[in-house]
Amino acid sequence: MVRAGLDPDAVVSAAARIADAEGLEAVTLARLAGELGVRTPSLYSHVAGLDDLRRRLSVRGARELADAMQEAAAGRSRRDALHAVASAYREYARTHPGTYQALQRSADLRDDDAAARAVRVVTAILAGYGLEGDDAIHATRAVRAALHGFAALAAGGGFGIALSVDETFERLVDLLDRGLQGASSASSGVGGVP
Repeated sequence: MVRAGLDPDAVVSAAARIADAEGLEAVTLARLAGELGVRTPSLYSHVAGLDDLRRRLSVRGARELADAMQEAAAGRSRRDALHAVASAYREYARTHPGTYQALQRSADLRDDDAAARAVRVVTAILAGYGLEGDDAIHATRAVRAALHGFAALAAGGGFGIALSVDETFERLVDLLDRGLQGASSASSGVGGVP
C-alpha cells in the first residue's frame, strides 16, 4: 500500500536530505524507505529503482543550482556577475553536498534542461567579456573546473593551511576575471596577432 502524500517529489526530497546529511552513498532504497516509513517495495510506485532515484536527485540538484546561479547573475555583468555566480555555486555545494555530488554525474543530466540552463547563465556572463562560440564553451569549462575544484577541496578538508579560505576564494574569482579579460583580448586580436 502506498503511503498517502508520498509522491516522486517527496521521495527525491527525502533522498536529498539523506544525501546532504550523510553523503550520496548513504542513499539506498532501504535507507530511504526507513526514512519515509514505508517498505522498500512501496518506493517502486514512485521511482524505478536506485539508478532512477539518483538520476532524479541529479536533475533536482542541477535545477536548484541553475536557479541559484540565474538569480545571482540577474542584473549584473562581468566581474560582478562572475563573483555572484561563483558565490552561489560555492554556497550550493557547501549547503547541499550530497545533492551537489549527485549532479556531477553528467550522464544523469543528458535529457534535462537544467544543466543547459546553468551553462547559459555562464555563457551570458562570458558574452559580457566578449567570449562567444567555442571560446565561450572552453571558458565555461574552465570556470566550472575552477569552481568545482574549489568546492571539492573545501568539502574534503583540502585547505588545511591556517589562512582565510574566503580570501582564497576571492583571489580565485579575481584570477578568473583577469583570465577571462585576457581571453577576450586574445580572441578579438586586441594587443597582438589574432
